[in-house]
Amino acid sequence: MPRPPQVTLTLERGLQMLRAFHADRVPLTNGELASRTGLSRSAVSRLTSTLVHEGFIRRIAGGPRFELATGVFGIGQAYLATNPVTRRAEPLMQKLADQLDVAVALAVPDGLDMLYIAHRCSVRISALQLGVGSLLPMDATAVGWAWLWGLPDVERSRLVARLLDAAGSRSKEVGTAIETAFDDLYSSGVCMAVGQYRRNAYGIALPVTIGRPKLAMALSCGAIDVKPDIAAIRGRVVPELKRAATELQSLLADVELRPE
Repeated sequence: MPRPPQVTLTLERGLQMLRAFHADRVPLTNGELASRTGLSRSAVSRLTSTLVHEGFIRRIAGGPRFELATGVFGIGQAYLATNPVTRRAEPLMQKLADQLDVAVALAVPDGLDMLYIAHRCSVRISALQLGVGSLLPMDATAVGWAWLWGLPDVERSRLVARLLDAAGSRSKEVGTAIETAFDDLYSSGVCMAVGQYRRNAYGIALPVTIGRPKLAMALSCGAIDVKPDIAAIRGRVVPELKRAATELQSLLADVELRPE
């Protein structure tokens, strides 16, 4: 039986609220949630009360801010336990992370963001405070640029136009970054971001196609480095990232996937 429209709308808004916490994992007030979601403060207040009651977010003691609670991670663990991409990919990704002392992520689009569906990290690197479920902006990260570049021309142009429109006064800056990344991908097969999304962090990414039907995703390596030697990092990371991408695509070639 179809869900009543109001139930569907409430669910969509609840998911929108959870996505608003993004990858920074910073506690947010109702006002900040309203700003990030575009919902009214009264709607946000009702939704935060419901999400607290259901165990998906919790209020920070002594203040007006909220953070994600264990209910969200329970959903994530159920996803990880049943998702064939994650189960097969993560051993290979962990090997690459340990070999290069980086964090390795596999990402898919979520609106105008990129969502990490698999993530492994070397124990020896500075923490990026990212993980499965993290959302990163498509327009300011190597993983986003790489995914865009892997799309068919018409679809890529349409999405770039949406990103530039959403960037507003930053559209020229965003457009230049995307063009530079595409030039890099065309000439080297990878793109690199240094400090665009997070200070002192770098990311190197390339597009991959996974499963049946072939779905566009992006594979990335990243770490925090206060004074990165770009040439040395690329020389060390790029060959291994490319080899891992080829192996990953072969490993997951027979996985049945359903486009969302």
